[in-house]
Amino acid sequence: MALGLRCFCLVRPVFCNYLAALTRPISEGTLKTVSGRQNNHEQSMASPALPVRHFATKKAKAKGKGQFQTRVNLNAALVEDIINLEEVDEEMKSVMEALKDNFNKTISIRTSPGSLDCITVVTANGKLALNQIGQISMKSPHLILVNMASFPECTAAAIKAIRESGMNLNPEVEGTLIRVPIPKVTREHREMMVKLAKQNTNKAKDSLRKVRTNAMNKLKKSKDKVSEDTIRLIEKQISQMADDTVAELDRHLAVKTKELLG
Repeated sequence: MALGLRCFCLVRPVFCNYLAALTRPISEGTLKTVSGRQNNHEQSMASPALPVRHFATKKAKAKGKGQFQTRVNLNAALVEDIINLEEVDEEMKSVMEALKDNFNKTISIRTSPGSLDCITVVTANGKLALNQIGQISMKSPHLILVNMASFPECTAAAIKAIRESGMNLNPEVEGTLIRVPIPKVTREHREMMVKLAKQNTNKAKDSLRKVRTNAMNKLKKSKDKVSEDTIRLIEKQISQMADDTVAELDRHLAVKTKELLG
């Protein structure tokens, strides 16, 4: 008797779990009841709901395009025999630095002597920066002087370069001394500076495009030496570097535009 009770106590939890499983209700979300007749007896059968595949529409594909793109991060040392990616990166960075330098020196609401430094003057000896042939100084908050005594023969060319610099400057000459009145800051002047900033940014993008094209042309020369997969990876890396630089150019333009318009 005692042995029987002990066996019943051991079996009872298992038996209860079995009964609970039999009486547990079937979820309507995952099963559906199919009625069938077999051997003249009506019985109920449960079968799982079929999965439904949803195909993306063209609109959804277009919306998701460009998202979750896998970025390439090649080790430049591993492909240096094919192309020097570090050199390409430096060339792209130099384009970015040139635009930043241009913004700081020439695209400003307040004209300063430094704004005239890099104005390119076409002379008989080639293209020279204005500060290489003239001494630039600030006479007053409203007047900049350019002394051309060292290169008097370049005075006319310097005046032309200042007038065509896009900074809304109208220089006046007294012998070898060029007087540059600083224009008042008007809304029109601000908008003109923004337009000039956009033009310079587009020129920078053209320079960047040339760097990318040159890199791709160098890569094409190695197509017979390496696999197509390697070439595609390097091409993607170069394009990715160019896209990142374009985004940086646009960011600096946005910041400069906000600064100019106030």
